[in-house]
Amino acid sequence: MPLRAFSVDYTHISPRSNMSTHDGEVHTIAPELPAMFDGMKLAAVATVLYIIVRCLNLKSPTAPPEITYQDTPLNRFLLKSCPLLTKEYIPPLLWGKSGHLQTALYGKMGRVSSPHPYGLRKYLPMQDGATATFDLFEPLGDHRTGDDVTMVICPGIGNHSEKHYIRTFVDHSQKQGYRCAVLNHLGALPNIELTSPRMFTYDLDEAPTLCEGEASSTVSDEPNSAGCTWEFAAMVGYIKKTYPQTQLIVVGFSLGGNIVCKFLGENRTNQDRVLCCVSVCQGYSALRAQETFLQWDQCRRFYNFLMADNMKKIILSHRGSLFGTSSTKMQDADLSRLYTATSLMQIDDNIMRKFHGHASLKEYYEKESCVHYIHNVNVPLLLVNSADDPLVHQSLLTIPRTLAEKKPNVIFALTLHGGHLGFFEGAVLFPQPLTWMDKVIVGYANAICQWERQKPPCQSGTQSKKPCSEEKP
Repeated sequence: MPLRAFSVDYTHISPRSNMSTHDGEVHTIAPELPAMFDGMKLAAVATVLYIIVRCLNLKSPTAPPEITYQDTPLNRFLLKSCPLLTKEYIPPLLWGKSGHLQTALYGKMGRVSSPHPYGLRKYLPMQDGATATFDLFEPLGDHRTGDDVTMVICPGIGNHSEKHYIRTFVDHSQKQGYRCAVLNHLGALPNIELTSPRMFTYDLDEAPTLCEGEASSTVSDEPNSAGCTWEFAAMVGYIKKTYPQTQLIVVGFSLGGNIVCKFLGENRTNQDRVLCCVSVCQGYSALRAQETFLQWDQCRRFYNFLMADNMKKIILSHRGSLFGTSSTKMQDADLSRLYTATSLMQIDDNIMRKFHGHASLKEYYEKESCVHYIHNVNVPLLLVNSADDPLVHQSLLTIPRTLAEKKPNVIFALTLHGGHLGFFEGAVLFPQPLTWMDKVIVGYANAICQWERQKPPCQSGTQSKKPCSEEKP
């Protein structure tokens, strides 16, 4: 009996015992699997957040611009009268510290809620048959000094007066009492046909049919405006003749900054009636810049491809005017290379330098960069760049910094953020319609106009002809 009972008990208990063991194992393993998956999810979220923080540069602090200048009465007055140059620039919190996003937003949208200023389009026939155009916008009120002051503006590569960032700046300047004249680069306006086989280039091309000899880095007393500066010079000449009492504020954005600095530096007479010049986000040396544009650092090679693609579209939209049967300067092989070009340098080497009679790409860039002329500019000069500009390599910023250290009329302002022509401001997500750049240019211009009104008698421009006491408070 005991054996039979034991046998029955064993048979019944064993499976239960095993079942309990298995059930116990199931209960101990089951909670571990979800915990492991939760850990993987948290790690993935943490990785994504880390990438976002790094890409958006969220940990970067905000700071005032780094200012390089000589301690002169004029510069002290300008920095005091234009406080934006010494105050903290605060971009939008979530994305404004990324130079790429600032640049992308500028490139795609230009500005937010851009106004539509009303202007008149002017046409200026050139000696080689080209027709330069610019848009003229009258002031919407009196200037604070009561003077007649005109902003002469040169936009960036392939840009014109209809671009959103230009419209925003013009509207702001008009409301501050400034007349504005905006150059439209040859071939940039989609509804204006070229009247000669010539268009703008992004690096100050020289038009050998317009002037004798080669460009010189020394200042000449005779007028001599070459290449892209020729159209800008024609616009400035028109303004001076039409408004004999007006004073000029010269403004250039990106490529336009290169052009206006070269224009002022290549001829002493170009600085007549010019109160000051402001250049924003230019690269200063085409020769040095083209080397950095082939690098993948800060995605410059990608930006180079995008700009080359845009350049090709503009060129091909004027194919009939540029490469018609009357033109013998362009070979079929060169035109085929244009279709396959993936960089601005390839377009210049295969098309533009030959079209303008340069023997090599190096010669083409070397002769036409403003770096060889900017030291001749003696009017007050504000140079603005951003440290996170993906298009302008840090090595190029030694040019304006050294210039500001050597010349008393130059102020170099380097912001920590802003990208290329971005400089958006805003609280968290949405940017304001008016940017830091717009306000700084007009603020600096206002300060210059005020200085001209109340400067000490011994001051003439930026140079003192005799010892001078401190400026009035």
